[in-house]
Amino acid sequence: MTEKAISRKILNPPNAIITYTMIKRIALFLALNFLVVVMISVILNVLGVRPFLEKEGLNLGSLLVFCLIWGMVGALISLMLSRVMAKWMMGVRIIDPNTHDSTERHLYETVQRLAHKAHLPMPEVGIYASREINAFATGPSKKRSLVAVSSGLIERMSDEEIQAIIGHELTHIANGDMVTMTLLQGVVNAFVMFLARILAYVFSGLGKNREQNSSHSGTMNYILFVYLFEVVFMILGSLLIAAFSRWREFRADAGGAKLVSRGAMVRALEALQAAQNVHDPRKEQPAIAALKIAHPSKKGLFALFATHPPLELRIQRLLGARPSY
Repeated sequence: MTEKAISRKILNPPNAIITYTMIKRIALFLALNFLVVVMISVILNVLGVRPFLEKEGLNLGSLLVFCLIWGMVGALISLMLSRVMAKWMMGVRIIDPNTHDSTERHLYETVQRLAHKAHLPMPEVGIYASREINAFATGPSKKRSLVAVSSGLIERMSDEEIQAIIGHELTHIANGDMVTMTLLQGVVNAFVMFLARILAYVFSGLGKNREQNSSHSGTMNYILFVYLFEVVFMILGSLLIAAFSRWREFRADAGGAKLVSRGAMVRALEALQAAQNVHDPRKEQPAIAALKIAHPSKKGLFALFATHPPLELRIQRLLGARPSY
């Protein structure tokens, strides 16, 4: 087999592997939805809410389908546009594979080599001008992904540390983290809408006193309760999403260590820790913050909403001391 053929095989893994990955992700998504539906159904029956709602004319099946559609639509649109939006918001300049700039060429070849090693299609590689020491990966699929690093990272990190950072980002792509986060966000959105409307229906008395509450006042009470419960449940849902996001960072660190070396990944995280006070307000985009490898630590109860574990805990995990997080 020629070198070109070997390269093509690495860049395009067997269809069976791709199919298995897709089936596994879809199965997990359906299982998650099934478990949530079962849990909600049990709770509504135990509390006697479901018989009341059905008696008062609320079709739970139709409401659930409506919420799933609307909850998923926004998340999926966000995923489809993620790469384009990241380029626009961060000012990412895509590196031409045929560039003659030595720094850009070296960065491109580093991503290419590690992508081959991770059995990934070659992603787009970009640089954004910023003094912050950071990098991120995004995209709706493995074939349409982007790895971008800041100019500050290239200037201040060693070659080995940059390799580890890229390995971390490629692991996010390999694990399908963007897709999984989107599905999770969509499920949370759907059930926030679903539960908020059920409880608003109950507490506003809209079903129990339909004739009396057909007035403007009754409808307004229902709308106010919907907004109130949506805020409460979205906060609770954010805790779940943040917990998964922290777990995927630990997993991506382990992937970077595997692709390069544990020592290189540890040193890269230590370099990020030393430079965590370097900020660039122009590039602090909330929509991109969760994608970056480094993010300011939160303390106290706010740590429960953090998308990234503290860098010291990530370093401990790589060194074998499991952090108590």
